[in-house]
Amino acid sequence: MSSAASAPAEPHSAPLRLRECHDCGLILHLPPLPRTAVARCPRCAAVLRRRTSDPAIRALACALAGLILFVIVLAEPFMNVEVRGLGSTLSLARGPLVLEEYGYWPLAAVLLVTTLAAPGIRLAALAYVLGALQRHRPPRHLYAVFRWTRWLGPWAMAEVFLLGAFVAYTRLTDIAQVGVGAAVYALGGLALANAAADSLLDREAVWQGLEHKGIVAGDAGDGASGPLAGCDSCGLVSRAAAHCPRCGARRRRRRPDSAARTWALLLAAGILYIPANLLPVMNVISLGRGTSATIMGGVIELAGADMWPLAALVFFASITVPLFKLIGLSWLLLSTRTRAAGGLRGRTWLYRIIDHVGRWSMIDVFMVSILTALVRLGVLATITPGPAAVAFGAVVVLTMFAAGSFDPRLMWDAAGQNDA
Repeated sequence: MSSAASAPAEPHSAPLRLRECHDCGLILHLPPLPRTAVARCPRCAAVLRRRTSDPAIRALACALAGLILFVIVLAEPFMNVEVRGLGSTLSLARGPLVLEEYGYWPLAAVLLVTTLAAPGIRLAALAYVLGALQRHRPPRHLYAVFRWTRWLGPWAMAEVFLLGAFVAYTRLTDIAQVGVGAAVYALGGLALANAAADSLLDREAVWQGLEHKGIVAGDAGDGASGPLAGCDSCGLVSRAAAHCPRCGARRRRRRPDSAARTWALLLAAGILYIPANLLPVMNVISLGRGTSATIMGGVIELAGADMWPLAALVFFASITVPLFKLIGLSWLLLSTRTRAAGGLRGRTWLYRIIDHVGRWSMIDVFMVSILTALVRLGVLATITPGPAAVAFGAVVVLTMFAAGSFDPRLMWDAAGQNDA
């Protein structure tokens, strides 16, 4: 445990809390922490809790600021282009509609969820919970709303979309006059506000606040039978048979059918990875002549324009990361299957990296969606999505689900490090 011990600690009368490490399955007592302290698992170094000073008010301020910026993102123009007197303007809400017009509704659905629904709902839910907690009698349903803020986190991709917009901007500057609207700057502020809210939020402090207000139970269900297990939603360790006594989520000692589900998702993603890289990701029509571009072709084009850092970024995010996830998760599954006992800590770190970087592969999908929605100037200049865009978007989504379905605690179980 590392901490900044100069700040006041939690009351010494506070009970020791059992906590299960979500990465290795170790169950241990978590003592009262000083403010701004970080408690880590002594076995795999996973963060068990990050305590912050004034966790509710500062996170609430960031969430409210993010909501204001989100409204600006929706209301203001995002980007515009002009080619030989013809122009087009893009708003963030218009992007999914244009993709649906071309018949690419799966891509439109992904764009709608990751750029509009997930960021907006998550910020609104977080602000609602933290604000309602300041009331003397908060609503009884707060615990259910707060649970959703965690599940929506990986799918809120404002910062990834912003990077995709930057790649799209560089691709357009050679063929058109490009301008950025106020929504671009608001989106950058939204990404910062979202990151600040996450870093300032102490989720355990919020759950304890819900306990203090009498909204959720504070006991661990010690009267029930069964093995101890940590709740995937709120972290409470209990023996409750079916549901967590604190947040009501379904209680599971390990993620059900983790290996089988992960293998199935990886197999589907691996099959789609081939057409995602071989088929055109977008089609460009300029002055009546059409050309197609693959993901690797886009990397080569950026490199040919001496944009080596950007070419390296796209190559890493769109080609290397998906392949790294496919190979890495396969290795973790095989090592679990063979009950390998060596390198457990390193394999756990590998899983964390895989789980964290997967969302950044959406850069190419977002770039294609922006170019498609923005460049619609008839025979003069038109960009349409290609079949590879849907295939690649599916690869990213499937590998994210695969990382989420894999339970890293199974590696430690198979090596005999946890009680059965």
